[in-house]
Amino acid sequence: MTRIVETILVSSTGRLDSLPEPTHPEVAFAGRSNVGKSSLLNALSGRKGLFKVSATPGRTRTIVHVEARLSTDACLYLVDLPGYGYAKVSKDAKDAWADFMHEYLKCRTTLHLVVILVDVRRGPEQEELQLISFLQDNGTPVLMVATKLDRVRNSQQKAVLDRLQQETGIPVMGTSAKDKKGIDRLMSTVIKRCGF
Repeated sequence: MTRIVETILVSSTGRLDSLPEPTHPEVAFAGRSNVGKSSLLNALSGRKGLFKVSATPGRTRTIVHVEARLSTDACLYLVDLPGYGYAKVSKDAKDAWADFMHEYLKCRTTLHLVVILVDVRRGPEQEELQLISFLQDNGTPVLMVATKLDRVRNSQQKAVLDRLQQETGIPVMGTSAKDKKGIDRLMSTVIKRCGF
């Protein structure tokens, strides 16, 4: 199976004009604060601590680009988008992040897929549904990943994932960064969407 063999942190910026040149296909990861985005990205890249995991919600306030070289020698960008939905962040900060993120999602020509993460126990809320609608209107491929699958009984996992797919109308995949369930399948999907 094709896998990531090398990663390089290219940029972490809060400004569109400071983003790296669009030289590689990009897969962006979006999700509510504390949904497990950094843990999933670390599991996907095979490196602990590349994406910062924090117990404090709302820590990621920039768009982070990591160049990932595959075992086939192809390269892509894994993009960590700012978390959203954390109540203790000011309304102005939330609005600024939303504008910044929407501009990136609307204008980035090399964006091949947006992965929206939701906690498998909570499912999508209004912000996720709005983001899905925005991406679909923009013609951007979107995938929902239900994180923390290990916290749902094995016998209930399929039913939970089927329900999420019915609610959103988009493909849904379950993952667990803790036991690595679904990580290889997600990696295969990312590679396919990037055209490799």
